[in-house]
Amino acid sequence: MNEKELESMRNSFKTVFNNRKDILDDPQTKKLQERVINIRNVAIENNNELLEIAKESFDKNDIGYTFAKNDIEARDIIYNIVKNNITNEDIIKENTIRENTIRENTIRENNDQDNSMIIAKSKSNTLGEIDVSKFLKSKGIEIVETDLGDRILQLKRKDNKPTHPTGPAAHLNVEQIAKIINDSMDEDIPAEPKAIMEVVRRDVLDKIAKTDIGLSGANAVACEEGSLVFVHNEGNISLISLMKTHIVVVGIDKFVRSIEDAISIAKLETIYATGSKVTSYINIVSGPSKTADIEKKIIKNMYGAEKVFVIILDNGRSQAIKSIDNCLLCIGCGSCIVTCPVYNAIGNEFGFDNYLGGRGVAMSMFIQDAKTSFDSGLYKCTLCGLCTVNCPVAIKTNEIIEKIREDSQKKRFYPKEHGQFKDNIKKKGSPY
Repeated sequence: MNEKELESMRNSFKTVFNNRKDILDDPQTKKLQERVINIRNVAIENNNELLEIAKESFDKNDIGYTFAKNDIEARDIIYNIVKNNITNEDIIKENTIRENTIRENTIRENNDQDNSMIIAKSKSNTLGEIDVSKFLKSKGIEIVETDLGDRILQLKRKDNKPTHPTGPAAHLNVEQIAKIINDSMDEDIPAEPKAIMEVVRRDVLDKIAKTDIGLSGANAVACEEGSLVFVHNEGNISLISLMKTHIVVVGIDKFVRSIEDAISIAKLETIYATGSKVTSYINIVSGPSKTADIEKKIIKNMYGAEKVFVIILDNGRSQAIKSIDNCLLCIGCGSCIVTCPVYNAIGNEFGFDNYLGGRGVAMSMFIQDAKTSFDSGLYKCTLCGLCTVNCPVAIKTNEIIEKIREDSQKKRFYPKEHGQFKDNIKKKGSPY
């Protein structure tokens, strides 16, 4: 990131900080925070049990589901659903989508690109984690980002890593964004937020009118009800959930016991991310579209999705639960990076893919490996603990970073200077 982008990012973060200053001290917020901390701890401690409950609930709700142990499996499952018109029954039966068809179809389709296919996608750290957009593009499938910030970064093409989980283009000012839109879309709009929004909205709606496939993450999964919970302001996830096929990729850490628990998380995330008590939209999807308005008999496929598929992603999370479960309490608000001195100094080079800041560094250890964690900024963290102070669920990221450093050193991943100090101490009794 250049200095101009860093300045814009800091200004955006200052706005967030000021907007939420009063609401964070509200007694109702404090009470909600205590509740959510308990919800997240119980959810992680009972993760296996909740997954089993969710499976039974999905079956009852006619939601297809399958498990993906890593990013490769998740991408292959998505591609197979998209290219082969898989039904909910197919995905439920013994995960046949993964076991029987992916291997054959991936080989068969590898060089058979279909440039006419479009998928509407919403903002999702989990989808960024598995790099699904790049993968599907390599197959000739066009991904249309429906979130305004993500669409701006998509049109920017180069150096388009997000800088905040709920405000991905927070590092770009209005003049820069207008130039991106004008250059990429052959427009001539002024540097005004309303004008930018209107031209991007029109373009996105025109493109997604040509598809019936939506791809999203989810903020939480309510296991007892078998419901998927989505939080957004723009209304784009509402559009995606009405597509004929709605594919949802969600990490095993997002499973909570009930809808009430999921809504509590959504409210606290919104408070810390934006300073508002609630977002414009909280969508709950509990199965494909249906009606019972004729003789109270269920008829499927009214206005919304005919198929809802959930891909339950591990990708290192079960390992994280066993070793540093505190790392998975995150609710995705981005509060930690707003106040992080390192992130405010150097931006999104501190973190891993869509997981930004110190927690991103920690997650990369489990999603990838020790080298990735080192390269993501393991030793850039000052261990000051401001992230923990400002985290709604009090994740002790500095302590997690310390533990990962200890493991990383055993694998010989540490700054060269540290190695020199160590050798000097051994030889001279002094680091110098």
